[in-house]
Amino acid sequence: MKKKIEGLQWKCMWVSHLGCIKGCLEYLNIDVSDAWLFGATGHAFIINVHELVCPSGPTAWHTEMLFRLGKNSGYTVEGVWGAKTDSDFLEKQKRAWDSVRQAIDEGIPCYGWQLDIPEYYVIYGYDDIGYYFTGPRCDSGKGPKPWGELGDTKIGWLEAYSVRPGEAADDVTTAKEAFAHVLDHAQSPEKWIYPRYRAGLAGFDAWMDALERGNADGFGTAYNAVVWRECREMAVKFLREAKERIGSRLASLFDETRAHYEVVAENFRGLCETFPFPPEGDVIKDSARRGAAIEYLRKAREAEELGLSLLEKTLKEL
Repeated sequence: MKKKIEGLQWKCMWVSHLGCIKGCLEYLNIDVSDAWLFGATGHAFIINVHELVCPSGPTAWHTEMLFRLGKNSGYTVEGVWGAKTDSDFLEKQKRAWDSVRQAIDEGIPCYGWQLDIPEYYVIYGYDDIGYYFTGPRCDSGKGPKPWGELGDTKIGWLEAYSVRPGEAADDVTTAKEAFAHVLDHAQSPEKWIYPRYRAGLAGFDAWMDALERGNADGFGTAYNAVVWRECREMAVKFLREAKERIGSRLASLFDETRAHYEVVAENFRGLCETFPFPPEGDVIKDSARRGAAIEYLRKAREAEELGLSLLEKTLKEL
């Protein structure tokens, strides 16, 4: 290997994007808890579901929110991204390769999209051929991934980023901006999602509708369940940490909001038990399981609606 950053590795999370950022932050000695990272970036509170519950839901949305809000936790993300259909795609592949090599030469951690399966991966080194990376299904490392193959996939999307230290915002600003973006994501989804996907409460509705009609993807249902369960569990922990960090003035409001997200998380756990990941066989055809899943999602949606209303109230009070 031509150049390698020793000790750089992703942190195993269902939200692989944040798992990569967390791994980079740990390498940089930027002390941010998992819960604070999820909550401060807004990811703990959002949902994005394809109308057929495709497994792409957790990653197929406009994720600029994560970059904007990440600055509040003391880091900045810079990089190259684009589609295979772009007229300058080959140039973007070269820019990504050059920028990653330069960052690694400086000891700056990097990560990118789909170096293996359609997930995010920390890039910890390179040689004359391509990238060395760690992430889902290759925790101990893998490579080289030829640099000219990045983004040249069926999905056809290229992303390569570097993570650098920055100046963290105060806790109130961090919470305010996170809640504002979360509410915007839920209430103005056209800014954040792609066609055939649904965000906010409509995401729950689309999921239930697909299960009711019997055309929900089985693998996607199980995968979405574990991802959004992780997010809502982190939402609960973030609200607890926010209460401790911001002080007693809004303690009761944070507690009340957290109680609703605990209900959401509990029902996602039930959904995960109904459709475990990875699924064994075509269990999505089991109408009784689908009925149970719909009931879990219905209860989760009710609590989510109350939680969002309290996030809006908390935002005003902050």
